[in-house]
Amino acid sequence: MTLHATLEPLPRDIGDAALARRVADADEAAIRLLMRRHNQTLYRTARSILRDDAEAEDCVQDAYLRAIAAIGEFRGEARLATWLTRIVVNEALARLRRSRRGAEVIRLEGDLPGVEAALDEAVSPQSNPEAEAMQSQARRILESRIDELPDAFRTVFVLRAVEEMSVEETAAALGIPEATVRTRFFRARGLLRESVARSFDVALGHTFGFDGARCDRIVENVIARLRPHPPAG
Repeated sequence: MTLHATLEPLPRDIGDAALARRVADADEAAIRLLMRRHNQTLYRTARSILRDDAEAEDCVQDAYLRAIAAIGEFRGEARLATWLTRIVVNEALARLRRSRRGAEVIRLEGDLPGVEAALDEAVSPQSNPEAEAMQSQARRILESRIDELPDAFRTVFVLRAVEEMSVEETAAALGIPEATVRTRFFRARGLLRESVARSFDVALGHTFGFDGARCDRIVENVIARLRPHPPAG
């Protein structure tokens, strides 16, 4: 793909279908906007499956390259976010299968790992050093407990609770029935409530923070991989 810039302005509120067409035309500005819009959701999705920050970044970059190459197939029947999430899920599961050598990746049955270390006090939302330290600690505990959820529950929980996807969108992204989404989400919340108690709602909005440096790195790495390399010699 040869990236190019266009003289036609790119509206910040451009819709999915129009943005997809511009991406398919190798419009660099459109590709950058696509990634800026969806980086956090896709990173959180990959992270929920792989449970490794660096691996999740690599997964998102590879998924973007696949998506950009295939975006001409996007027909607007679902939201672009759902379409991209499905590609990231497939890429992450493929990586997990390679690392596990055939192990079952997503399952509902089986023993549930115990969840330990409940928070006894709610975290104050006030902006002061002590409250911020407590909130940071609550966030770390919550993220670690999400990591401990069974595979079947973890990604559903991240998409529904952290990314606030609907049941329908989550089911479409993961390729599972809506009833399964509801069951897994309900059981995931039950496990987490045992552990994080009253701090749950306060810390939730800050889980798996997506800082600007990571967002910038993913954008620039994908753009660099899309640009043609000069011939050797």
